[in-house]
Amino acid sequence: MREGLLVERSLQERLAHVAQIGRVSWLGVRPEHDAPMQVVEAARCIADHGVEGDVAARGHAGGKRQITLIQAEHLPVIAALVGGAEVTAERTRRNVVVSGINLIALVRLRFAIGEEVILVGTGACAPCAKMDGAIGDGAFQAMRGHGGITARIERGGAIRVGDSVRVLPAD
Repeated sequence: MREGLLVERSLQERLAHVAQIGRVSWLGVRPEHDAPMQVVEAARCIADHGVEGDVAARGHAGGKRQITLIQAEHLPVIAALVGGAEVTAERTRRNVVVSGINLIALVRLRFAIGEEVILVGTGACAPCAKMDGAIGDGAFQAMRGHGGITARIERGGAIRVGDSVRVLPAD
């Protein structure tokens, strides 16, 4: 029994330890639900709401999907799974593209983007029905498991292309 507790504790410690530091490689906002993404070099995150100028920020406070992130390394995977269609960040309809860190590892963890913003990973970002139309036939299925994550904005501030993405130590 005691060994089981040590293994479990060790697993929790391993899950909380993310040594990689990522980088923001792209930012975008959706001004309306069906509007095209607007590419930006910097964005302001509003604590407990969303990204300024993004349709998701207009809702009431407290949602789990205040900001969406996708891993840059998954874009070519999605493209390959839909037969080589070009998959750009805009077409995925996510707010932030990050490279160099496994985003799914950030679910349930507090992490920082740049010097100001603190996010809490809330879950996988499932693809929506619009993906087949935005990317190509089969994109909905191709993005399952590759669609990135959602997060809650714990502390707002500015994020910029080139900012670091790093896990914060547990309190």
